[in-house]
Amino acid sequence: MTETTIRFERLGRIGRIVLDRPKALNALTLDQVHAMHPQLDRWAADPDVALVVIEGEGERAFCAGGDIKRLHRAAADGDTDYLTAFYRDEYRFNRRIKTLPKPYVALLDGITMGGGVGVSVHGRYRIATERTLFAMPETGIGFYPDVGCSFVLSRLPGAIGRYLGLTGARLGPADTLHVGIATHYVESGKIDALREALSEARDDEAVAAIVARFSSDPGPTALDGERALIDRCFGHDQLDDVLAALAAETDPFAAETLATLRRHSPLLVAITFEMIRRAASLSFDECLTMEYRLSQIVARAPDFVEGVRALLIDRDNRPVWTPSTLAEVSPEQVAAPFDTVPAVGDLTF
Repeated sequence: MTETTIRFERLGRIGRIVLDRPKALNALTLDQVHAMHPQLDRWAADPDVALVVIEGEGERAFCAGGDIKRLHRAAADGDTDYLTAFYRDEYRFNRRIKTLPKPYVALLDGITMGGGVGVSVHGRYRIATERTLFAMPETGIGFYPDVGCSFVLSRLPGAIGRYLGLTGARLGPADTLHVGIATHYVESGKIDALREALSEARDDEAVAAIVARFSSDPGPTALDGERALIDRCFGHDQLDDVLAALAAETDPFAAETLATLRRHSPLLVAITFEMIRRAASLSFDECLTMEYRLSQIVARAPDFVEGVRALLIDRDNRPVWTPSTLAEVSPEQVAAPFDTVPAVGDLTF
């Protein structure tokens, strides 16, 4: 039941959300989405609430993603009603976060992936700690980076967004801050004190000052030495040119990156590249509509069912992709899900 997997609390001026599924790494469920959206609406209208803070229970994860196994079961069983409801309502909630008129503070203290990115990255403050581990690993399970991340990834500096979206690369706290996924870094041991200070904030200016006061430097980034290579290779306008550029590099990082791309679903790597390319010229709402169209096709497609089976259920790590290689993916296969309006219609707000 929802009440055992999510908590809403008032702490002074804070409206606090706690994702409370620590054994499942706080994976996001549809029931939680249905509970959080109206609660945000209530806090937005409450003059006694100055800000919203969202965090995950336990020390391992903020939110490791959506409830993928439940989605896999729906896809395997042909439960199209659930697939429609999950993505429709999750994306609408992502938009509510972005349009919230009050500061929204996400404490990314632990694993932050997939759906966890969606309930954090669209808020005003995303606070990393030394335990933060960020990734959008969807192409590895036959899906694509969704929850509004086409908008976000397409606007990161250089070509880092394409690199993250296609490879599912994991970022630690320094890199998360460096590329703009996180806005601040606060040591986990100071989170309680930060929360207490924020509970007394009366306006946006006070929230900004408190967050800045608790923030510190996370240290050197791990990706900084590879940024030039990433921009050089992933900055091409065609996926084939990206692959050729990686193959031409002598840096072992390029070879590892190319090997990763070839392990992931070829079709979803190609679709993700096209999605991020298109997103650069779209509004946030248009990006969500594009992602919703994709969701209604990709979540029902063979690669998603097969990818989740191989990596998360049977764990044999031997997915059989369709098509099996990037060279076999046709332009028509890539374009089709973007241009197909779902039978249930487009996303409405």
